[in-house]
Amino acid sequence: MTESLLPRSETLTVRAPWFRRAQLALVDLLLRPFLKLTLITPEPEKPPFDPAHPVCYLLDRNGLSNMAILDRACQQAGWPRPIDPLPLASASRPPRAVIALEKRQGWLLNRRRTFSDRTERLERLLTAIRRDPEVQVQMVPVSIFVGRAPDRSAGWFKVLFSENWVVVGRFRRFLAILFNGRNTLVQFSAPVMLGASGPDSDDLKRAAHKLSLLMRVHFRRIRAAVIGPDLSHRRTLVNDVLRSDAVRAAIGNQASKEKGGITAARQKAEAYAREIAADYSHPVVRSLSFILQGFWNRIFDGISMNHFDAFRQQAPGFEVVYVPCHRSHLDYLVLSYLLYRNGLVPPHIAAGVNLNLPIVGPILRRGGAFFLRRSFKANALYSAVFSEYVSQLIRQGVALEYFIEGGRSRTGRLMPARAGLLTMTVRGYLRDHARPVLFQPVYIGYEKLAEGKSYLGELSGQPKKKESWLGLIRSLRMLRQRYGRVVVNFGEPIELTQVLDVHAPGWNQQTIPQDERPTWFPPVIDDLSKRILENINRAADVNPVALLALVILGTPKHAIGEADLAAHLEIFLDHLAEQPFGARVTHTSMSPAEIIAYGEGMGWIRRIRHPLGDVLSAEGDPGVMLSFHRNNVMHVFSAVSWVACCMLNTRRLSRQGLMRLGRMVYPFLKTELFLPWDADGFGAQIDGAIAFLGRRGLVNVDADGGWISRPADGGDAFFGLRVLAHSLLQTFQRYYVVIAILSKNGPGTLSAGELETLCHLTAQRMALLHELSGPEFGDRALFKSFIQMLRAQGIVSSDDKGKLVFAQELNQLGADARIILSRELRQGIVAITPEARAALATPSGETPALIEPPEPSESSADAKALLAPPVVEPPPRVE
Repeated sequence: MTESLLPRSETLTVRAPWFRRAQLALVDLLLRPFLKLTLITPEPEKPPFDPAHPVCYLLDRNGLSNMAILDRACQQAGWPRPIDPLPLASASRPPRAVIALEKRQGWLLNRRRTFSDRTERLERLLTAIRRDPEVQVQMVPVSIFVGRAPDRSAGWFKVLFSENWVVVGRFRRFLAILFNGRNTLVQFSAPVMLGASGPDSDDLKRAAHKLSLLMRVHFRRIRAAVIGPDLSHRRTLVNDVLRSDAVRAAIGNQASKEKGGITAARQKAEAYAREIAADYSHPVVRSLSFILQGFWNRIFDGISMNHFDAFRQQAPGFEVVYVPCHRSHLDYLVLSYLLYRNGLVPPHIAAGVNLNLPIVGPILRRGGAFFLRRSFKANALYSAVFSEYVSQLIRQGVALEYFIEGGRSRTGRLMPARAGLLTMTVRGYLRDHARPVLFQPVYIGYEKLAEGKSYLGELSGQPKKKESWLGLIRSLRMLRQRYGRVVVNFGEPIELTQVLDVHAPGWNQQTIPQDERPTWFPPVIDDLSKRILENINRAADVNPVALLALVILGTPKHAIGEADLAAHLEIFLDHLAEQPFGARVTHTSMSPAEIIAYGEGMGWIRRIRHPLGDVLSAEGDPGVMLSFHRNNVMHVFSAVSWVACCMLNTRRLSRQGLMRLGRMVYPFLKTELFLPWDADGFGAQIDGAIAFLGRRGLVNVDADGGWISRPADGGDAFFGLRVLAHSLLQTFQRYYVVIAILSKNGPGTLSAGELETLCHLTAQRMALLHELSGPEFGDRALFKSFIQMLRAQGIVSSDDKGKLVFAQELNQLGADARIILSRELRQGIVAITPEARAALATPSGETPALIEPPEPSESSADAKALLAPPVVEPPPRVE
């Protein structure tokens, strides 16, 4: 084979010594039953070299097993064998046709690396080439990976002895081949041409050293791409963090507060760094992948992933930051598992320090988790160490994952962004923007939550239970249940550079100090946060449980006849098909009858037999938890739900009036539900919703499309509108609570905190008096968000005493609410709306000094105005 490919060898017979050939043959004989090779070349089905020139193979690691694997790969492909020396006539001692950069030593525990003899062989090769000006040798780098990713049938030992960054001994390598040899990857890279027109003889040693360094960098890049970056040297990373300018400055500042001075401050900084830093271990990641495979099969009916291929094509060359929604502790396990099983390195995950439990914490740390405290604004040293650690990860090109919402959503809604880690990521990129950053939003949807019972307790007012070993043991009971399917959808990625270009043209020409906060920086963070959350929602999955929740919870007693349930499910399915929310939204392929049967099988609904037709009901805890799944997808139906809300309590409404109402309320809906459209886009969605409702007979549209009317009360159409409107109706009830409390107490009476408290108390009382309110109705965070939106719109502001005053637009919002909410509901809200003096009194019955009673005339007049009947003005006729 060598003689036919290499013309210069025709007059030169070069063969390896017999004992070397016998040694390799024996090793090949022993390993052949355990090996199955996959060859990768720069151009498939072509050799990675020119057959007209001699070939020298370059390995990253020495060893008989690697030589045997390479020799077998070359024989399979019909390429020159590496065991024979190079056919160079000018060399008295022909150099070998294979050179390794790293030498493996020891049989068991000795893992030292030596490089000197490898560089000498490169120098000898360059010397031989230098003596023959006509020869050109092709150096082909070859990477060998034994057990890169065990398959689905892999056992524990296959995972344990899979490929990693550690230079292991001969015995461990033999075990790796024994368990994983049939999953061996041999990757040939493009050749490097070595000719006589290189460096002078005096520089050959330096040239060999330089070539060795370049090849080591090449091999590290290939290895990082295949099995992930080498992040096992935790001590090195911690030292890099402590040596950074920002951390050294923080240590200096802390030294003035510490009794031990610089030494004590540095020790504290090092303790912080070790508390934070991950200790990534490839064997542990592979072991977890093996364990999770059986765990998922035990509790789930399957895990689906959509739009991943588009992300895989775009991701190379980017520093990827995964930003999924956060609804369960299983989120990061599911996502990391799927990424690993599909050939990508699992990211480093920001985890709350509450998960750093004995035994569990070290395992998570070795799986890529790095821990952060809930709040560290008051601890400048900890903040500096954590920020620098994130910057170091970005600089190394490590994929990151964090939950932009901060904590798990107990209500099923996306929560407003907590942009601390996002800010650190952007700052880290601005310091060193050699590698662009790509934010990848991810939607993770469940059909049943493992934390369902704990969420029920928290939604009913119980305090959140701290993570503990006892809680972990109790959670093992989940192994006895089935949790349906999980769907993971990859949303539209967001390139950081594109956002920076919009808000700060020329940003890459600026030098931004570590502590400086340019005027364009906050808008960049706000824009990124909104885009990420919007793109998560635009990749939602509408599963059968969510559809059941939308219908069942829209009924007065969470009960409905089977035929009616099927009919309303059909409406939602038709809407998904006719007016899709986004290209990346997925939905169930089940028919209404299959959805009902599926919901019964999972225990979400209960069938009550009756001679006149079975009734399907969601009572007790299932009914409460269904609101979580409804809230996952309520944004998908926001436009049609808005139109249904407007028509529910209004007999006839002009299209122009409906559009005006929509434009007025849309800024609040957009902020709360993270909707992707601008005002005109929402108007187009409203037009589409009107057309859909008209086709379904749920509303009547006149001939010229200017007026929309509702069919007679009590019919199927009215009931259909009620079901469609229900999920969004509670949002407007919450808005109305805020407006009613402000109006009843008058301007200059309440602070923002006091208003939040009164709204929370009112919502709790409404939940006791009415079945309309869901468990998230009294969520203080939602009231706080709406008050902040009123501030942002200029409708509410603070006076010099910190009290809220409001503009005339608040009265307009109250008037518009009369079209959406029934008079009975508005009257019930106003009736239980407290005044500040009564609700905020101290336990002793005394009123705080800063709270003044409102003027009777103002509060009574505003309350009466809120209850006035709606007045719908006809639009001007346009000829």
